[in-house]
Amino acid sequence: MITGMAITVEKPGIDGLNEAVAALREWQSEGVAWQLHPGDLGWFWRNGADATAAAVRLWRRDGRILAVGFLDGADLLRLTTAPDLRRDEELARQLAEDVAAPERGVLPEGQVSVEAPMDALLQDVLPGHGWHVDEEEPWTPLSLDLTEPVKAPDLRIETVGADLAAEWAEVIGASFTRSTFTAEKWRTMAAGAPYADARCLLGYDGQGAAVAAVAVWSAGPGKPGLLEPMGVHRDQRGHGYGRAITVAAAAALQELGSSSATVNTPSSNVAAVTTYKSGGFRPWPETRDLTRDA
Repeated sequence: MITGMAITVEKPGIDGLNEAVAALREWQSEGVAWQLHPGDLGWFWRNGADATAAAVRLWRRDGRILAVGFLDGADLLRLTTAPDLRRDEELARQLAEDVAAPERGVLPEGQVSVEAPMDALLQDVLPGHGWHVDEEEPWTPLSLDLTEPVKAPDLRIETVGADLAAEWAEVIGASFTRSTFTAEKWRTMAAGAPYADARCLLGYDGQGAAVAAVAVWSAGPGKPGLLEPMGVHRDQRGHGYGRAITVAAAAALQELGSSSATVNTPSSNVAAVTTYKSGGFRPWPETRDLTRDA
């Protein structure tokens, strides 16, 4: 139980944002419930450091970061805590109060959702404050153990630098509906603190066309790494390129020292879940957000 000084919530500046990335790196470990990863902030960093800082919330006590929240859109707060405080009553109550009060600047009024580790006490506290489990949009976490060598995929793979940024952006743009990703956004993302432990990969078919792309984010040696995003060009689907780029992503994370490769996808995206399974990823129990109706 935390006692003594009050727990406060803040919108960090750039220094606080870098502290948040460092905390998320430190908190990653094997065998725990799915949680916010530094790579999640790294992918959002394509919008710029200021926008990323504006989307982050920090809970502190006496200078220590106790929890990190990330507004992944206006109505979804993705949240995690220091591992030793996952079941702390005082922190859970404070988090519940802050996400419920729009004037505290965490979530707005209206219908909003919170994603938190399934073993967090907040999962038990929020339903008593007008929240309910969202049964309509479950997510499937998947992971691949990297303690054994990963076999190289049957696809030419290139690591992306500034010279391939436009090509990577083109494939990502052709993989996701309404994507606005550009080469300039790649450069912005690559300049962010999380990208120090990241790589972007491009996969090419036998004719030399770029057909698949992925970004991988390490949290440091011996810790789980993240795939975010992974996409196959809409005109190149059905040839096994998704599986191949997924295996390449796992191999890249292994080279970076990651203990496992992880990914999280909507359970309704059956094609994505099937692709990851075909690459050797093992599904974990589904996760669900907590939602407060308008």
